[in-house]
Amino acid sequence: MESTATEASASVIVCRVTPWYFRRMSMMAAMLVLMGAWFLYDWQYGYHEANKIADKKDWFEQVHLKSYDEAKAANQLERWVKETEAQGLPAGKNGEPPRWVSYAAEHGWSEKPHRWTDREIAGQFWWGSATIFAGLVVAVMMLFNRNRVLTAYPDHWVSPQGTRIYYAQVFRVDKRKWDVKGLAYAWYRETPDSPEKKAVLDDFKFDQVGLVLDRLLTHFKGELIEKLPDAAATAPKNPGQAS
Repeated sequence: MESTATEASASVIVCRVTPWYFRRMSMMAAMLVLMGAWFLYDWQYGYHEANKIADKKDWFEQVHLKSYDEAKAANQLERWVKETEAQGLPAGKNGEPPRWVSYAAEHGWSEKPHRWTDREIAGQFWWGSATIFAGLVVAVMMLFNRNRVLTAYPDHWVSPQGTRIYYAQVFRVDKRKWDVKGLAYAWYRETPDSPEKKAVLDDFKFDQVGLVLDRLLTHFKGELIEKLPDAAATAPKNPGQAS
């Protein structure tokens, strides 16, 4: 009796969520939240600061340089230079007009500041909110899936959603993505007349899924899709090409 129970236990494959899945989902959630925080920062501070610099450039070109030209035309340039320097503003050198490039460099400002519209600023709020919400959704999905398992028995397996699928019900298996993404798809019918359904075997999300796939294929007699068709073999022949 004990040996029978041991054999039955050994025939059960329990596939739990892999640590890799949690790392991937955690990184995705963190990335989305950080991106959203960056959008909100620009909405609250970044874009407004950029517009202030754009305002300073407009003032420099439209007011400050105009006053320089007026002082020069009135032969009062020396007086203008002294008053301007006393205010801590650029006055130019050797009779040359002050330059925005030099003034911006002294303050660490952009030489060509971009002016953001109210619509663009508001858009940062919506982008930030949506991105943070997406990050929270990913985090909730990760927590929701943490206790899910895929369990395989000798004649069937139970999906993480609780669906029981018998190996004999499967009529098509697609494992073209297995080697690269660890994904295989199984189509099955619960009864001969019922509509077909598709089950996913995800080896990156659940450990030991490869054993489940091996068990499924052991006695499988349906359609097995293992690789993409050869492009050269499926390409239409040129009618003018000699056979």
